[in-house]
This record gives sequence, C-alpha cells and structure tokens, in this order.
Amino acid sequence: MKKGFSKTWRSLLSWPKPRGGPRYSACHFCDTLHVSAPVEEGTAANCVRCGAVLYQNRPASLARASAFSLAALFLMVLVHVFPFLTMDAATLRKNLTLVGASTALFHEDAPILGSAILLFTVVTPLVLAGGMLYVCAPLMLGRYAPGAGQVAKWMYRCEPWNMVEVFLLGVLVSLLKLAKVADVHFGIGFWAFGGVMICMAAAVAGIDREELWDRLEVAKS
Repeated sequence: MKKGFSKTWRSLLSWPKPRGGPRYSACHFCDTLHVSAPVEEGTAANCVRCGAVLYQNRPASLARASAFSLAALFLMVLVHVFPFLTMDAATLRKNLTLVGASTALFHEDAPILGSAILLFTVVTPLVLAGGMLYVCAPLMLGRYAPGAGQVAKWMYRCEPWNMVEVFLLGVLVSLLKLAKVADVHFGIGFWAFGGVMICMAAAVAGIDREELWDRLEVAKS
C-alpha cells in the first residue's frame, strides 16, 4: 500500500510524459544517451557518466515562467514610456530613451549600431517574453495555443540574441565617461530595464526545455 501511494505521489509531482514508448535524452557534455524518465518536482536527472544535469523538474514551472514573462512585458512598457537617462550639461537638458538612442544613431550615420540596439534590446526581449507567456499560460490549463510549437522554436532561437544585460553593462561603462562632462541621472526607464533583465533571466530559467516540449506534445495530442 505504501509503495503504491509513493508511486502515485511521484506521478503527481512529475510533469506528464507523451505516450508512445520510451523517450531519450542525450547528455550535452559527453553525449551519453539516457531513457528520459519522470523526476519528482524540485529534483533533476543527472548523467550516469559525467554527472551533468540532463533536465530538471522545477517547482511551479509554468506559473513562474508566465509570471516573470508578464512582469518583463509590463516593465518594457515602463522602459519606453519613461526616460532612460537624463543628462544636464550647463543649460542643456536631454532625456534619453532606448528608441531615442537608436534613432539618434541613425541620424549620426550609424544605422548598423542603431539597428542592433533596436533589435537586441527591444525586439528580441519582446519576442522572448511574449512567446514564453503565449506558450506557457495556456499550458497551465492543459491547452495548446495555436502555433505554440513554432512560437517555442522561435523563442529559443531568440534567446542567445537577448542582450539586455550587455546593453545595460555598456550603459554603465559609458556613464563613467559622461559623468565628467555632465550630470547624469537615472530615470524610471533605467530601473525598469534592470527589472526586465532580472525577469527575463527568471522566466527562461523557470521551466526546463524538456518539460516544455513534453507538455506541448501532451497538450497537442
């Protein structure tokens, strides 16, 4: 009786696995092939050869990914509504926004750099956070959103190009030079941008890729 109860409890804590035979997971480090077995919530499956983590069952994964993605989208609105930086030099006062910085680079004959800022700090975070919310929120109800599989593919393709933290580091380095010629003040947009960075990292880390694909396949069938 105790053994049967334990088995049922483990099945409740693990995410649903697709039907149709055994699933396999390859180690990212040594390429050892493993049978992808369910794991309890809060635990991980490790490679039998090198000990690397194969996949994890993170607690409340769908809720965490959806919540942090929604928070990131809300903060992105604040980033574009409020000033990012305010610079005072003598009688000149200038408010800087992300889109404004990109537009200024276009006007200064630097279209490649302006496009890069717009793509890597505006478009990519929106695609990543919006895609995560679009895919994970319906899965909380066991539903497969139209085109969720394709959205998830594009979402993970955009992940390496999400350079919010790189841009923020570049801004901080630039401020060390600007502080010598002007008074620089952080605006609400700057702090919101820092929040976007934290929320994006938490959203991506909120759910394991194997869990996401398994849940998508089960919801689709």
